Amino acid sequence: MSARRQANRNSESVDNYLKAILALGGPEHRRVTSTALADHLGVAPASITNMLQKLAAAQTPLVEYERHRGVQLSEAGKRRALEVLRHHRLIETFLYEILDYPIDEIHEEAERLEHFISERFEERIAAKLGHPRIDPHGHSIPTMEGEMTPENSILLTEVEQDGVFIIDSVSDRDAHALRQFKANGIKPGAHLRVRKRSSVEGYTVSIGRSSTAFDLSREVAGGIRLLPCAK
Repeated sequence: MSARRQANRNSESVDNYLKAILALGGPEHRRVTSTALADHLGVAPASITNMLQKLAAAQTPLVEYERHRGVQLSEAGKRRALEVLRHHRLIETFLYEILDYPIDEIHEEAERLEHFISERFEERIAAKLGHPRIDPHGHSIPTMEGEMTPENSILLTEVEQDGVFIIDSVSDRDAHALRQFKANGIKPGAHLRVRKRSSVEGYTVSIGRSSTAFDLSREVAGGIRLLPCAK
């Protein structure tokens, strides 16, 4: 990604598609099915197909799409997706650290603003914050060059044994879950002890040195990423 960028000529909808494909494709940039994309965006499958065909046929294609093989970002699409993601996570951090927004409100606010900020505004936010590497949810903030810290954490739902872990990040997509996380002290850097797990019912956990245990549904647990705790 070049240091000086072109003005944004993409619509909000296009940006949202690119960001969703980036998220669903993971670090390996796997192909993403139309069904997964429709579920993620809450959009009808026919609309997904139309948009992907449009993005693939653009003068500078933003995706590589085949109906029965799914979609992945082109290099141009990846650059734009990472740029929007950088905007989003910088804005979240600015709202949280400078403007004292509640943790459960910053995602929606950043969703509205991420498409429109200028490069100069982005640079000033980053400088004001001291060029942070992670946002308040623990997610890596892409650099201007589109580089991100490798993700080495696992989901709580992937934990196979009881024990103590360090919370690496929490999902920012569900405001209700974020309020539950905040109320229970679930935040990046905190220690989480898995006391009981059930693939159906969910998980019984505690935070830090507290002996007070509480339950998390499997759905909520799927929004928590963990790192092993050094012994």
